[in-house]
Amino acid sequence: MLQLVQIELYKIFRKWRSYIGFIAIGVLGVIIQIAMLYEGQKSLDFMTQNLRDSFVFVGNLLNGFLVSYLILNMLTVHIPFLIALVAGDLLAGEATAGTYRILLTRPVSRFKVVSSKFIAGNIYTFSLILWLAIVSLGVGAILFGFGELIVIRTGSVLILDRADVLWRFLLAYGFAALGMSVVCSLALFFSSLVENAIGPIVSTMAVIIVFIIVSAINIDLFKSIRPYLFTNYMLSWRLFFSDPVDISKVLEAVLILFGHIIFLFSITAIIFKRKDILS
Repeated sequence: MLQLVQIELYKIFRKWRSYIGFIAIGVLGVIIQIAMLYEGQKSLDFMTQNLRDSFVFVGNLLNGFLVSYLILNMLTVHIPFLIALVAGDLLAGEATAGTYRILLTRPVSRFKVVSSKFIAGNIYTFSLILWLAIVSLGVGAILFGFGELIVIRTGSVLILDRADVLWRFLLAYGFAALGMSVVCSLALFFSSLVENAIGPIVSTMAVIIVFIIVSAINIDLFKSIRPYLFTNYMLSWRLFFSDPVDISKVLEAVLILFGHIIFLFSITAIIFKRKDILS
């Protein structure tokens, strides 16, 4: 199994499209940080202008933690496309290249083949999130240093001590990776249905957009299904920046995301096991 995963990782990283995500995150992350270096203080003053009449802010609030938090908010919305770009090609790419027969006539079960592609796709997904963390926190530390983290939400302001922040980021990035794993599983599912990688990429993004729209519309019918849509939990990493952290909501989000991953992989495995490679 380990050898199969290694082969799939080699297939992924030998294609130039696999590096688009790393390049995009690196470039955008640095651009955002440079912009914050020159204009960040004005933005922070604007966000806290109503509070400055009642409170006195001291210390380095414009720091690497704040910038990393803002980047995480901005890029986790766009990373699904970068993941679908690779995961959507994992199975469909074999059909396009005409290598299904060679792949499936080897003395390896179809379940192991699809499992190795699933694991490799998730390794790529986690690598993207890890790269996001390195770019955000690493460059942020160099340009801004670290300090207290101010979290401004509707009707509330929370300032977290610098010693109480890093573990929150580690858990937030881990949770973001779990949410992106659902996207990877969804793209792999669509990839098992077609013979061209464009279809899975478009279908994955279409599903995400539809689910986000459904979650945003306040209709009773949509409200009843909203708790079961994975898009409703993709940004639940923000729960780790509350004090105290609502463990019950975190566990609920984790279970629902894991449920989506297991369901999508199971359906993909069944489809792949029954796939006709002779036609």
